Amino acid sequence: MKKTILLITLALMVSGCSSEWGWYVVDPSTPKGLSNLRFLISGLQETVLLSFTAILISVTIGLLIALPGLSSNIYLRSLNRVYVEFIRAIPILVLILWVYYGMPQVSGLSISVFWAGVFALALSDSAFEAEIFRAGIQSIDRGQYEAAHSISLSYTDTMRFVILPQAIKRILPALGNQLIYMLKMSSLVSVIGMQELTRKANELVVTEYRPLEIYTILVLEYLVLILLVSAVVRWLERRMNSNGVD
Repeated sequence: MKKTILLITLALMVSGCSSEWGWYVVDPSTPKGLSNLRFLISGLQETVLLSFTAILISVTIGLLIALPGLSSNIYLRSLNRVYVEFIRAIPILVLILWVYYGMPQVSGLSISVFWAGVFALALSDSAFEAEIFRAGIQSIDRGQYEAAHSISLSYTDTMRFVILPQAIKRILPALGNQLIYMLKMSSLVSVIGMQELTRKANELVVTEYRPLEIYTILVLEYLVLILLVSAVVRWLERRMNSNGVD
């Protein structure tokens, strides 16, 4: 509700700036403008669901890829390095197109627009998540490992109960940045027909022929969404600090 009010207010503020501008297409005081606003906002659910699903998968993959990079085994470290460098070298738009159009031909399995977007975004982001986790884990003092070993904790329990809780606190800002990055990059999934915020705006532009006004509302939608996510990430940081997670 607050986001809708903000969008409406900002649209009305600039509605009189020029007679050449057609802000009537997003004027909530008219039935057509209100309908257009609702159509634009209707893509929010898909954007959020796509981004959060992709970030959950990418964090999981990133952690699994980061662990071999911490190994003393040169082959495991090489596996980590090859994966990270290879995935980071592929532009995310190219990866989205390949997953949606190319992977079904390779695997013989059909894939929906949503899951193609999720898989491509998660795969692209996982390489960055792996580097974030690797740096966070390496920042933990070696004495923590030795203390865990002294009480006979296994490697898995050491990571789960000792190392990762401390590492996550340190890398939380970076993880929050990646979530924001994911929200912004989700707009690229519109090229394969995903009905998220950008796709909705593109479709409305085709019918209304008012790109400036409609894309301005799109900018405001992403702005509000990302500011909300940033606020949640900062709240989590304060919460972890107040709980004394070291």
